[in-house]
Amino acid sequence: MDLQQLRYVVALAETRNFTRAAERCRVVQSSLSHRIAGLERELGVTLFARSSRRTELTGAGAAFLVGARECLAAADRAVADAAAAGGSVRGRLAVGMIRTTAAVDVPELLQRYRARYPEVRVSLEAGSSDELAAAVRKGELDIVFLGLPEGEQPAGVESLVLDRDAHVLVVPAGHRLAGASRVTLHEVADETFVDFRDGSPGRAQTDQAFAAAGLARDIAYEAGVAELITQLIARGLGIALLPSAFVRPLVADDPQLALVPVVEGPRRVEYLAWSRFNPSPATRALLDVLGAGPRS
Repeated sequence: MDLQQLRYVVALAETRNFTRAAERCRVVQSSLSHRIAGLERELGVTLFARSSRRTELTGAGAAFLVGARECLAAADRAVADAAAAGGSVRGRLAVGMIRTTAAVDVPELLQRYRARYPEVRVSLEAGSSDELAAAVRKGELDIVFLGLPEGEQPAGVESLVLDRDAHVLVVPAGHRLAGASRVTLHEVADETFVDFRDGSPGRAQTDQAFAAAGLARDIAYEAGVAELITQLIARGLGIALLPSAFVRPLVADDPQLALVPVVEGPRRVEYLAWSRFNPSPATRALLDVLGAGPRS
């Protein structure tokens, strides 16, 4: 068994197609198929169930895949560590971010990172703060941009506060509160709301503020992304409280929406978070580019 065989297994498991797996691995399909079949004979188990139309992992294959990925990650990390010891940062950097990241211009940050470390390959993933923090703890992501209710901190990871922000009220342009100098939570408690999904950190920021004020509210629509929330508001389907640093540029040129400051409304803290255990050279390099390094 060698690393190349492991890479073939992972590629086939992820693509579920011999042709696409071979293209990803830059080999001819017959070679990839032959090497996987040889590995199956060596192990004495069938890793993939094959038909003319489908290729899927067997139970044994799913169990093998976990270790294969761990071996490949360890091998890649060994190469990256050796290169870093010689003064060269290379390898892969897996970055996660919430869709409402506003404290850092992530594309601009990666542009600077690329200029200094062109040999690092970067992958980007979007998700909720709790999902992203969990992925860092599991070793699936290297570094993430999070947003949490004020008073909460990312658990089980190293973290750095990037910014603190107050929410603003987002209403349709023709709403009775459009143009108001400010509003309180009591003034909007009877309105129909659009918000993030129940249980998400984005939703918790507003839920906690209303609970602290002893107020309940009607949430008629739930959405996974802020852009969809603003689209529903523009249609007159409700109002929402969203982080000001994110939403102000989003609606600046939208005549269908208006923003109103909120007294004692929700607040959030944006964090950068990464693994507590031996962050990769590529992770430490990003911290340095951001001005948060050096970190060990």
